[in-house]
Amino acid sequence: MRATFAIATPSPTPSFNPDVVTPGVIGFLTILGITVVVVLLIVDMTRRIRRVRYRGEAMERAAASERDEPPAR
Repeated sequence: MRATFAIATPSPTPSFNPDVVTPGVIGFLTILGITVVVVLLIVDMTRRIRRVRYRGEAMERAAASERDEPPAR
């Protein structure tokens, strides 16, 4: 019974209207906002990683100076 009903009902013909399908200004602004946020997060992450690395190097130099050894490079 179901198979007969599926065969009997015609499927609608797809109509393509590019004005309806495109994301428009809202989609563009959303993608732009996401891109700006991601770039800012990457810059902040790079800064934080660099800061941690510099702190580690400073701690190594301080420990080496306490032992009166030259710092490793």
